[in-house]
Amino acid sequence: MEEQYIDILRKTLRKELGGDAKLEYSVVMENSVHTDAKPYTVKFPTKNKSELRNRPLSIPLETEQKTIKNPFVIPGIKKLHVDPRLNPDNSFTNFVEGECNRLARSAGYAVGNKPGGTAFNPLLIYGDSGLGKTHLAQAIGILVKEQFPEKTVLYVNANKFQTQFVESIRNNNKNDFLHFYQMIDVLILDDVHEFAGKEKTQDTFFHIFNHLHQSGKQLILTSDKPPVELQGMEQRLLSRFKWGLSADLQPPDFETRIAILQKKIYNDGIEMPDEVLEYIATHITVNIRELEGALISLLAQSTLNKKEITLELAKQMIDKLIKNTKREISIDYIQKIVCDYFNIPIDLMQSKTRKREIVQARQVAMFFSKSLTKSSLATIGSQIGGKDHATVLHACKTVNNLIDTDKRFRNQIDEIEKKLKI
Repeated sequence: MEEQYIDILRKTLRKELGGDAKLEYSVVMENSVHTDAKPYTVKFPTKNKSELRNRPLSIPLETEQKTIKNPFVIPGIKKLHVDPRLNPDNSFTNFVEGECNRLARSAGYAVGNKPGGTAFNPLLIYGDSGLGKTHLAQAIGILVKEQFPEKTVLYVNANKFQTQFVESIRNNNKNDFLHFYQMIDVLILDDVHEFAGKEKTQDTFFHIFNHLHQSGKQLILTSDKPPVELQGMEQRLLSRFKWGLSADLQPPDFETRIAILQKKIYNDGIEMPDEVLEYIATHITVNIRELEGALISLLAQSTLNKKEITLELAKQMIDKLIKNTKREISIDYIQKIVCDYFNIPIDLMQSKTRKREIVQARQVAMFFSKSLTKSSLATIGSQIGGKDHATVLHACKTVNNLIDTDKRFRNQIDEIEKKLKI
């Protein structure tokens, strides 16, 4: 009664009986031990609309108060305390801002200072792996805890959420699971794309999302793709992801990569020649996680072998690292190979020109970027001439049509593909 129908009853009573209406109902308990059923009557007199709206009802249906189970603690702990599960290193102080992440960082900072009070709800941060989605999402949570210590903040990975949901069904406490998540003030759900194809999990998260959003609570989501490209997700959930702001993280440019490395060695209290940092930043371009990993490997080589950090040592280590790691083809690399093949400067491909040969080269670069990288269509378009995802889709369709109908063009595509995979 209280959870499902009290609001509609209040509205109907106000409409039919006026502001002086009284709500009276009794609940008959049936107990297997005590055969005699005792009615409980609750009078709900109302003097004005605000009292009617705000006064809670409490009915003693059970002799003991039932506590909501916290899925993050050991069963048996009665006090509900939520650990935010945030890494203190993932703060805004340690997040290097650049052109590649300025929109997402600015939106995140605004949310951290006013959770649930901005137009960025939900805030969906998307981008390829290793670009800082988790760092930025957790930085928002850390800022919220600093500004509003009383707020309940929780960071959880989509895979963990899924596991807890399955356990709640097996243990027959799905309601506790729902109630727990519905009491969170700031929910940070990482890798929401992992819900793809999991209909029951999506349905449960849909209800949690609705409850939190309608209650003015903040939702922060991360994904490897924007909502328009997420496959295997319910449309009603995708439409809600679009209610707020979707901000992307791009691969860092050279200056941002240098700044990230400088920040890292400064925090660790280490000095390193600029030429070494430049060498690392030049050769590892796509993934921030790999960039920091290369720096850590270099420091380990220097410390364990008691060698001074020099450009020569950096070259040996980086070359070995790249050789042993399966090279990830980047959009920048694809553009370079395509431009070299068609003998056109890369800045001309990035320009707004509509010359036929330039447009075709741009379309070829988009085609290979979609097939050989994990980048989203929006990311590909933004890096190749500042286009949108619809332009990338059109480019891929055009190239596929030409491959089927033009033998000379098909041979060109085969030659470029061989160069890319060398």
